[in-house]
Amino acid sequence: MEPVYDSLRALPFRRGPERWLGGVCGGVAAKFGLNPLLVRLLMLIAFALPVIGWVTYLVAWLVLPWQDNSIPLERVLGPGMRR
Repeated sequence: MEPVYDSLRALPFRRGPERWLGGVCGGVAAKFGLNPLLVRLLMLIAFALPVIGWVTYLVAWLVLPWQDNSIPLERVLGPGMRR
């Protein structure tokens, strides 16, 4: 699993310091230079779509690294999944 985590850390996205819940919208806004409120509004609209918005946010919340490069999925699976 370590190569997967390394590739996730290589992504240009980080969960931003401008966060309300998980920091996903703040990180996307920071990456594209957008207003975080605009990204949050678009995400709320996506939540109205069946499954797409919720699943997208959940997956992003699990795999996008924090500013310190820690990945929630890695913490959830624990050290037993590491080689």
